[in-house]
Amino acid sequence: MGASEQVVLVDENGAYVGVEDKLTVHSTSTPLHLAFSVYLFNDHGDLLITRRALGKMTWPGVWTNSFCGHPQPGEDLADAVRRRADYELGASLSSLRLILPDFSYRAVDASGIVENELCPVFCATSDGRLQPRAEEVLEWEWSNPQRVALAAENAPFAFSPWMRTQLPAFLSQLEPSGGGSRG
Repeated sequence: MGASEQVVLVDENGAYVGVEDKLTVHSTSTPLHLAFSVYLFNDHGDLLITRRALGKMTWPGVWTNSFCGHPQPGEDLADAVRRRADYELGASLSSLRLILPDFSYRAVDASGIVENELCPVFCATSDGRLQPRAEEVLEWEWSNPQRVALAAENAPFAFSPWMRTQLPAFLSQLEPSGGGSRG
């Protein structure tokens, strides 16, 4: 992953309008582009949350959902999710499900960098074996999803803005059993 990565620019209806280099697209006037967020569960129903590495351009050091990414031009979204899981966490996924297909958000980091994404939200399960890349993930924890939601509500400054917005809608869509249980 690096300088050759592209992001897919979209209009407010999600229609393709072009591509831009990932390293230059995020600025104080970031155009709307396609991304994805993933919430990863283990076989016990625990949710993986990750703390963004301190070298990340936006929201360094904050806790967030399991992982995020951008599909490459022409790449199937599910394939992009699996690619990113392997790259960022060293994880293989099972039972990948799209939960919030139309989620989008715009947020401005303290440095002035804007995130402006059409960002479908997925859940998946994993066997829990991880090998996160240090340049992506500073820390990680498997936790009860309701505890994570309560922590994000009580300490919003410690969590990414997309996760704080996604989490209530995401958890309300999950079934009470299996990968993504809320018990």
